[in-house]
Amino acid sequence: MRPARSEAGSRLQIAASAVLFSTGGAAIKGIGLGGFAIAALRSAIAVPALLFLLPAARRRPRPAVLALGVFYAATLVFFVLGTKLTTSAAVIFLQSTAPIYVVLLSPRLLGEPVRKSDVAFLLPLAAGLLLFLVAGAPVQATAPRPALGNLLGALSGLTWALTLLGLRRMGRDGSDDAPSAVVVGNAFACLATLPWALPLGFVAGRDLLVLVYLGVIQIGLAYALLTTGLSRVRALDASLLLFLEPVLNPVWAFLVHGERPRGAVIAAGLLILGSTFCKTIFDLRRGSAGRLEDAQAPRAAN
Repeated sequence: MRPARSEAGSRLQIAASAVLFSTGGAAIKGIGLGGFAIAALRSAIAVPALLFLLPAARRRPRPAVLALGVFYAATLVFFVLGTKLTTSAAVIFLQSTAPIYVVLLSPRLLGEPVRKSDVAFLLPLAAGLLLFLVAGAPVQATAPRPALGNLLGALSGLTWALTLLGLRRMGRDGSDDAPSAVVVGNAFACLATLPWALPLGFVAGRDLLVLVYLGVIQIGLAYALLTTGLSRVRALDASLLLFLEPVLNPVWAFLVHGERPRGAVIAAGLLILGSTFCKTIFDLRRGSAGRLEDAQAPRAAN
């Protein structure tokens, strides 16, 4: 019975990490600072938290990890900036288009051929992305510049795809550099955004508490729970549990801020998440993507 209990506990850890990741959008919208200040301070707090919680992240990063950290840092920054400008639903759904770029770039960057099933999978993803572009988004209190925010959300999908491709290449080499890449990415995100954030001026106590939550809990603790839980859970099960993040992200934004995305945005998100969900099950059951990176995780992107 002990192994079953261990696996159940590990599933709860992965589910908890996904729930924590999903709170990023609502938390970011609740901070009165600008996007650059939030990105800089959140990542500055996350770095020591990750180093404390993840011993594996303390190793000296290889040059490949430094390069990967650039793409991950861009993902972090684009997500924060996009979240401040458009709805949480739009940003998380657009970031979830990353598999489009993974499929298109894999042949050139990894030498992996495109299969017929990949092409079929791209059609609903592309339809969801096109629906975003056609529908547009109304201006509202929590989404003052939705067009620019949607663009940044789409860019975060591209940079997240490049991050996944880098993790996949490292995984094929037998290295486990994901924790180091997360630390390096946060450090780069802080350094890149800090000049645009200064001078910070007065930071309210409430804003500081939310920033600490984002760095220590939403990134640090969530990633620690994820890496611990992965040791006893199948890649398929872990991948499906991690779908809680994009599902819950707009829910928290609605409950906390009353943010209501358009019906077209929800429809586009369902197309994107539904097709990715089906492709994840298809690939992992075929055994063609046994590692979690191939199933769009770990989702420490946000």
